Amino acid sequence: MTIKKVDAQADEQPVRVSVSEAARLFGVNPRTVRRAIQKNVLRYIVVHNRYKILFSSLVAWSQQHPAILHKRDKQGIGQWVDQWKIRNTLYSPRAPKIE
Repeated sequence: MTIKKVDAQADEQPVRVSVSEAARLFGVNPRTVRRAIQKNVLRYIVVHNRYKILFSSLVAWSQQHPAILHKRDKQGIGQWVDQWKIRNTLYSPRAPKIE
């Protein structure tokens, strides 16, 4: 019996979002996203005359600009982070703190 090494990244498909989805996720105007595309800051492909932006490039872009980082945390996807935290340590992937 042979064991085959599986490369996790080889099977993963890149996550791509539209301009409107990117704007909604990051709490910015769609024009802001389009300006970043024009400046070649974001990686994208065109499918049926629509931009599909690579999500990892959106995250990197938001982390480089403090204003966008703030909007992401206040108006975008970051506003729900506190609600996603697991409060029951029994089911938490983190080990409980020992004092």
